[in-house]
Amino acid sequence: MADERTYPHRPFLAVSAAIIRDGKVLLVRRARKPALRLYTLPGGAVEAGETLRDAVVREAREETALVIAPVALAGYREVITRDLQGRVERHFVILSFAARWLAGEPVLSEELDDARWVNFSEIGAYRTTEGLAEIVEEAARMSSRG
Repeated sequence: MADERTYPHRPFLAVSAAIIRDGKVLLVRRARKPALRLYTLPGGAVEAGETLRDAVVREAREETALVIAPVALAGYREVITRDLQGRVERHFVILSFAARWLAGEPVLSEELDDARWVNFSEIGAYRTTEGLAEIVEEAARMSSRG
Protein backbone atom coordinates (compact mmCIF):
# COMPACT_ATOMS: atom_id res chain seq x y z
CA MET A 1 0.00 0.00 0.00
CA ALA A 2 1.53 3.30 -1.10
CA ASP A 3 1.33 6.41 1.05
CA GLU A 4 2.92 9.85 1.00
CA ARG A 5 6.06 8.34 2.53
CA THR A 6 6.59 6.02 -0.42
CA TYR A 7 8.50 7.63 -3.30
CA PRO A 8 8.69 10.93 -1.41
CA HIS A 9 9.67 14.32 -2.78
CA ARG A 10 11.53 15.10 0.43
CA PRO A 11 12.87 13.29 3.51
CA PHE A 12 10.50 12.66 6.42
CA LEU A 13 11.47 13.60 9.96
CA ALA A 14 10.93 10.90 12.57
CA VAL A 15 11.85 10.24 16.20
CA SER A 16 12.58 7.12 18.22
CA ALA A 17 13.08 6.38 21.90
CA ALA A 18 15.77 4.29 23.55
CA ILE A 19 13.69 3.71 26.67
CA ILE A 20 15.83 2.69 29.64
CA ARG A 21 14.36 0.81 32.63
CA ASP A 22 16.36 -0.94 35.35
CA GLY A 23 19.48 -1.15 33.20
CA LYS A 24 17.66 -2.54 30.15
CA VAL A 25 16.35 -1.04 26.93
CA LEU A 26 13.02 -1.74 25.25
CA LEU A 27 13.32 -3.36 21.82
CA VAL A 28 10.24 -3.79 19.65
CA ARG A 29 9.88 -6.01 16.58
CA ARG A 30 8.12 -4.55 13.57
CA ALA A 31 5.16 -6.48 12.17
CA ARG A 32 5.02 -4.50 8.91
CA LYS A 33 7.30 -3.47 6.09
CA PRO A 34 9.68 -1.80 5.59
CA ALA A 35 11.34 -3.06 8.81
CA LEU A 36 9.36 -6.31 8.97
CA ARG A 37 10.70 -8.73 11.64
CA LEU A 38 13.52 -6.37 12.70
CA TYR A 39 13.96 -5.26 16.28
CA THR A 40 14.12 -1.51 16.64
CA LEU A 41 13.20 1.34 18.94
CA PRO A 42 9.62 2.60 19.19
CA GLY A 43 9.02 5.74 17.20
CA GLY A 44 7.52 7.33 14.14
CA ALA A 45 6.97 10.50 12.14
CA VAL A 46 6.88 13.95 13.67
CA GLU A 47 3.60 15.73 13.03
CA ALA A 48 3.38 19.34 11.83
CA GLY A 49 3.46 21.76 14.77
CA GLU A 50 4.77 19.12 17.18
CA THR A 51 8.02 19.50 19.09
CA LEU A 52 10.53 16.66 18.89
CA ARG A 53 10.09 15.88 22.60
CA ASP A 54 6.30 15.83 22.28
CA ALA A 55 6.60 13.59 19.23
CA VAL A 56 8.82 11.03 20.97
CA VAL A 57 6.51 10.92 24.02
CA ARG A 58 3.44 10.51 21.77
CA GLU A 59 5.02 7.85 19.57
CA ALA A 60 6.18 5.81 22.59
CA ARG A 61 2.68 5.99 24.06
CA GLU A 62 0.94 5.13 20.76
CA GLU A 63 3.24 2.24 19.90
CA THR A 64 3.82 0.71 23.33
CA ALA A 65 1.41 2.36 25.84
CA LEU A 66 4.43 3.43 27.92
CA VAL A 67 4.84 6.78 29.61
CA ILE A 68 8.38 8.10 29.15
CA ALA A 69 10.53 11.14 29.89
CA PRO A 70 12.97 12.11 27.12
CA VAL A 71 16.47 12.81 28.46
CA ALA A 72 18.44 14.05 25.45
CA LEU A 73 19.18 13.40 21.82
CA ALA A 74 21.26 10.20 21.61
CA GLY A 75 21.98 10.29 17.89
CA TYR A 76 20.41 10.10 14.48
CA ARG A 77 20.08 7.74 11.56
CA GLU A 78 19.22 8.30 7.92
CA VAL A 79 17.20 5.58 6.27
CA ILE A 80 17.17 5.71 2.50
CA THR A 81 15.83 2.76 0.51
CA ARG A 82 15.78 2.45 -3.24
CA ASP A 83 13.74 0.26 -5.54
CA LEU A 84 15.17 -1.98 -8.26
CA GLN A 85 15.35 0.97 -10.66
CA GLY A 86 17.35 3.02 -8.16
CA ARG A 87 14.54 5.44 -7.33
CA VAL A 88 14.26 6.62 -3.73
CA GLU A 89 11.42 4.56 -2.26
CA ARG A 90 11.71 5.85 1.32
CA HIS A 91 13.80 8.52 3.03
CA PHE A 92 13.65 9.16 6.78
CA VAL A 93 15.84 11.19 9.09
CA ILE A 94 15.34 9.66 12.54
CA LEU A 95 16.34 11.55 15.68
CA SER A 96 16.79 9.04 18.51
CA PHE A 97 16.29 10.13 22.10
CA ALA A 98 17.50 8.58 25.31
CA ALA A 99 14.42 8.27 27.50
CA ARG A 100 13.52 7.07 30.98
CA TRP A 101 10.61 4.71 31.55
CA LEU A 102 8.04 6.25 33.90
CA ALA A 103 5.01 3.94 33.82
CA GLY A 104 3.22 1.14 32.01
CA GLU A 105 4.04 -2.18 30.41
CA PRO A 106 4.53 -2.65 26.66
CA VAL A 107 1.33 -3.43 24.76
CA LEU A 108 1.62 -4.94 21.27
CA SER A 109 -0.27 -3.51 18.30
CA GLU A 110 -0.75 -4.23 14.62
CA GLU A 111 2.60 -2.49 14.05
CA LEU A 112 4.53 -4.55 16.64
CA ASP A 113 4.57 -8.31 17.20
CA ASP A 114 7.11 -8.43 20.06
CA ALA A 115 8.45 -6.13 22.77
CA ARG A 116 11.09 -7.02 25.32
CA TRP A 117 13.40 -5.40 27.83
CA VAL A 118 16.93 -6.36 26.83
CA ASN A 119 20.28 -6.06 28.59
CA PHE A 120 22.57 -3.73 26.66
CA SER A 121 25.11 -6.53 26.22
CA GLU A 122 22.52 -8.79 24.53
CA ILE A 123 21.51 -6.46 21.68
CA GLY A 124 23.93 -8.18 19.30
CA ALA A 125 21.88 -11.39 19.56
CA TYR A 126 18.92 -9.66 17.85
CA ARG A 127 18.32 -8.82 14.21
CA THR A 128 18.03 -5.03 14.47
CA THR A 129 17.80 -1.95 12.34
CA GLU A 130 21.16 -0.51 11.34
CA GLY A 131 22.93 1.53 14.01
CA LEU A 132 20.61 0.52 16.85
CA ALA A 133 23.39 -0.73 19.14
CA GLU A 134 25.32 2.55 18.88
CA ILE A 135 22.21 4.62 19.67
CA VAL A 136 21.41 2.42 22.69
CA GLU A 137 25.01 2.65 23.90
CA GLU A 138 24.87 6.45 23.84
CA ALA A 139 21.41 6.47 25.44
CA ALA A 140 22.67 4.24 28.25
CA ARG A 141 25.59 6.62 28.88
CA MET A 142 23.23 9.60 29.02
CA SER A 143 20.78 7.86 31.34
CA SER A 144 23.52 6.83 33.76
CA ARG A 145 24.68 10.44 34.15
CA GLY A 146 21.69 11.35 36.22
